[in-house]
Amino acid sequence: MRGSRLPQGGENVLQTIRAKRAEAEASGIRLLDLSIGEPKGPALLSARKAAAEAVMSEEEAMHGYQYNASPAVPNFAQRFIQIHVKRSFNEGEVDYLPIPGIKPMLGLLPLACGCAHQEVTVATTTNPGYPIPADWCGYHPLATQYALKMNPDNKFRFSAQDISEGTGLAMMNYPHNPSGQVATEDWLRELCAACSERGIRLFNDAAYIVLSHGDESLALSEVAPDYPDLSWAEAFTAAKLIGNGTGWHVGAMVGSPDFIGDLKEVKGKTDTGFVAPMAAGVVAAFENDQETIALYRAMYRSRLSLLIRVLTGQGMRLALEPAAGFFTLWMAPTHAFGRKMESAEHFNFMMIEETGLAGVHFPPYVRYAVCADVEAMGAEIDEAFKKAKVSYD
Repeated sequence: MRGSRLPQGGENVLQTIRAKRAEAEASGIRLLDLSIGEPKGPALLSARKAAAEAVMSEEEAMHGYQYNASPAVPNFAQRFIQIHVKRSFNEGEVDYLPIPGIKPMLGLLPLACGCAHQEVTVATTTNPGYPIPADWCGYHPLATQYALKMNPDNKFRFSAQDISEGTGLAMMNYPHNPSGQVATEDWLRELCAACSERGIRLFNDAAYIVLSHGDESLALSEVAPDYPDLSWAEAFTAAKLIGNGTGWHVGAMVGSPDFIGDLKEVKGKTDTGFVAPMAAGVVAAFENDQETIALYRAMYRSRLSLLIRVLTGQGMRLALEPAAGFFTLWMAPTHAFGRKMESAEHFNFMMIEETGLAGVHFPPYVRYAVCADVEAMGAEIDEAFKKAKVSYD
């Protein structure tokens, strides 16, 4: 018989919000959409021009599978990583892997740690956080996932002591979505030392590193090589680097040779690599158009400042000032629209239904992004929160 063979209620929060937005628009509500977590508009012109030229190339390699290499764009992974990481690596210290974006790789990480044939306990930064690592673990019967302790008190940076005994893999996301907090050198060193001593593989999703606001933000790759017994990997993506590169599916990983080697085995069996012309466009942008990339970084920072000013002016409480990215995270009010709010979801849905303003709820928080032009929407956003009359009584 036909029918779903998956458990009921399997949507994650991002799918739930997309459905709620569509429902609101279908009912005639005009959205002020601060939920979307991806850049708007096209990729940088420099990237598009180079990609278009690559598409027209007669070179066979440009149109073929790339697998775990990049024959059409020589040394892509090394070049891409070096744009993000200031330090140089010694011979044999690390290995590299070009990837078709970060999201599909997240499901391969537990597999590369052996979860196809043995139980693997995975720690994630998913509460609050980007839910995909937890979702992927849910599809691996032998992967047991738990969320690390993260809140304003620890600045959304878990302690190494929070990693449970028996954990085989820690999957983190810094700069952190949704809080915008960053990994610092002292914190990374403490974490690397602990994971090295305990034999825990350590992975970081560095999707937002290019949107860091200051020098305090460090990639795991800046520190991890100083711990020769640490098994580690870090992933970077062009999704936010080239304006809107979310549909380009181009990135790279770097890490200790053992971890990258295991990832290569799993990926080599299950994936044929990225689209080479898009990678050629990405290279052109990051090697020749850093000025425009810097303008996008400054734009998001300006928008964050404006949104924080507007929302705090209407009584909203910021969880913590973001240090990277294009997200703001807020404590969900206890009262709005003259009613008690039962949860962050309740508040978010009420805002959508009553004002059209959409965020993403990560209980007990609500995230608002600045991918949309919040400067143009500023007056409407202000009016929406005036109508809500939020409080924390």
